[in-house]
Amino acid sequence: MKTLILASATVIAMSTAAFAMDHALKVEGMDQDVSGGTVTASSVMAEKNGWLVVHRTGDDMKPGPVVGHAPLKAGENTDVAAILTEEVKPGEKLMLMLHGEDGGMQTGSFEYTLGAKEDGPVKVDGKLVMTVVTAQ
Repeated sequence: MKTLILASATVIAMSTAAFAMDHALKVEGMDQDVSGGTVTASSVMAEKNGWLVVHRTGDDMKPGPVVGHAPLKAGENTDVAAILTEEVKPGEKLMLMLHGEDGGMQTGSFEYTLGAKEDGPVKVDGKLVMTVVTAQ
């Protein structure tokens, strides 16, 4: 009986670990033409409902001003297009970042400003969940 319980616990632990690896938080995207006024993340995995936020960035890879955002549902989101609120020229870098829906005054309204806590960036082990793309 002990062996059966131990074996069952091992299978459950391995299944949970496999699920966690398959469903790790992520933002994926590639360099793309943004002349149509949007930028697209090919895949975003979010633990909870939140936001794909587009920050300007440079060679220092630090998040700069927000120039677009799009809502996300919990789980996998594919082909997430964010409308750009400013012109982005070819060659400029954009940081596509996962943000939460926490701490704001109103659910469903994007309330983040650079450095604020409302609807702020999601971090895993102290690192931002993001990718950088170059506008074409």
